[in-house]
Amino acid sequence: MGKIGLKAGHFLSVTDITPEEIKTLLDYAIELKSRGWISILKNKAIAILFEKPSLRTRVSFEMAIRQLGGESIYLSPEEVGLGKRESIPDVARVLSRYVNGIVLRTFGHSNLELLARYSSVPVINALSDYEHPCQAIADLLTIYEKKGKLKGISLAYIGDGNNVANSLLLSCTMTGINFSIASPDRYTIDKVILKKARTYAKVSGAKIFCTDDPHQAAKGVDVVYTDTWTSMGQEAEAEVRRKIFADYQINENLMALTKKSSIIMHCLPAHHGEEVAIGILDSARSVVFDQAENRMHAQKALLAMMLGKQ
Repeated sequence: MGKIGLKAGHFLSVTDITPEEIKTLLDYAIELKSRGWISILKNKAIAILFEKPSLRTRVSFEMAIRQLGGESIYLSPEEVGLGKRESIPDVARVLSRYVNGIVLRTFGHSNLELLARYSSVPVINALSDYEHPCQAIADLLTIYEKKGKLKGISLAYIGDGNNVANSLLLSCTMTGINFSIASPDRYTIDKVILKKARTYAKVSGAKIFCTDDPHQAAKGVDVVYTDTWTSMGQEAEAEVRRKIFADYQINENLMALTKKSSIIMHCLPAHHGEEVAIGILDSARSVVFDQAENRMHAQKALLAMMLGKQ
């Protein structure tokens, strides 16, 4: 196990590591998955700082740290008051005196960048409004396990061009996965992310296809991926979004356009009857719970390579 060449020592974006390091990270995640509980992070403590609640992110990080032999300290929004009760630079400098790393799940990506700027210990993005890189690494791990490769695989993302879509597009183009996205007008992928992804695609050979037609995006693909239509913090838009995204559902009709061997992915939580038809995540094609488990294994590899002993 070696280190990964992180920019400034932090993992804020999936692009903070190279395509080659992604492959190394995935291989190491598979190794750690088979090894179970070990002591790579013995005598290390990680602060888990959340502005937004989560089932998978909190449990997967806490269990990843425990299975690596480390200690985790969970800090709720009320305890810290990031940028409100206490300034972000002060929080960063205080926590850096206590712990060996910080995992932050926040609303604004600028909060993450500011915390990292003033932190003298590694900071990991556990979700921001701009990226969800740990989810993307777990997604690649799942595809790698199910399909035996990444390069040449075709993936269709159906729905909102959100933070999950941003990190997924970047990670796919970095590793040679052909990426199609179907989103309604005004909910398309971020233009800066798309430009960066096209740069990676030129090197990896990945193809990018953007459309507003989910049926076009799904034709002949190996993987169909979606996320909730309304993310946390967008609850006031929920009814409007239900109408706009009504045709962007993963259902049997859409899956009939894909390869017979295709799989269904969702980062969860799912709204059954909205972005996914009722029962579709219980079908043989669904790998969403393997995908959820892989959050823990991918994060174990990330934590071990960032903070573990050489």
